[in-house]
Amino acid sequence: MTLSLFSQFAPTYILCIPSSMVAIFIPWVLFPTPTDRWLNNRLVTLQNWFLVQLLRELFLPMKPEGHKWALMFISLAVYLTFLNLLGLLPYTFTPTSQLSHNLGFAIPFWLVTVIIGFQNKPNEALAHLLPEGTPTPLIPILIIIETISLFIRPLALGVRLAANITAGHLLIQLVAKGTLALLSIMPAVAVLTMTLLLLLTLLEIAVAMIQAYVFVLLLSLYLQENV
Repeated sequence: MTLSLFSQFAPTYILCIPSSMVAIFIPWVLFPTPTDRWLNNRLVTLQNWFLVQLLRELFLPMKPEGHKWALMFISLAVYLTFLNLLGLLPYTFTPTSQLSHNLGFAIPFWLVTVIIGFQNKPNEALAHLLPEGTPTPLIPILIIIETISLFIRPLALGVRLAANITAGHLLIQLVAKGTLALLSIMPAVAVLTMTLLLLLTLLEIAVAMIQAYVFVLLLSLYLQENV
């Protein structure tokens, strides 16, 4: 039972091509692009509105030096959102449920923000490791704790995204299997569980978008500390 539940997160192969590669490239194919017309269609207009709102949320409190990261962060947010949403479709693979995939994005972005901080303002970057007014006996302990908390940031980013996506998929699979088993035994109860499954799917759609937003938001906060 346990193996069958987690088998959905194992990469499969389609015509000798890893499904993870297909899942990574498909979001960019589905992403609508603006046309040369004077007026865009409704889908592109709605997409542009969401991107503008996201840009405003991420970069409004940031100094102008950090605005050069806007394109990279927006691209990452769109990419993660599409991956999470496509993973809710049947017979698909979700790369964001793999910790290695998430760390592949979290570690480089976090490392660049740390390097920028030490390059632009080394004194303030080192000052974050020791809060002001710390008693002298606690200085070594706090420096160790703050250093560990600094290095654990990318791991927390990757684990948070993978854990939320994995938990949602497991819950949907459990409820779906229960609904299928109850359909022939207790149809009335099966209708209730089917309603629960529908509500849970809507919740997971919201979680998929929120987790992508939280991932990029935390990266922007790390950047804001160092620019």
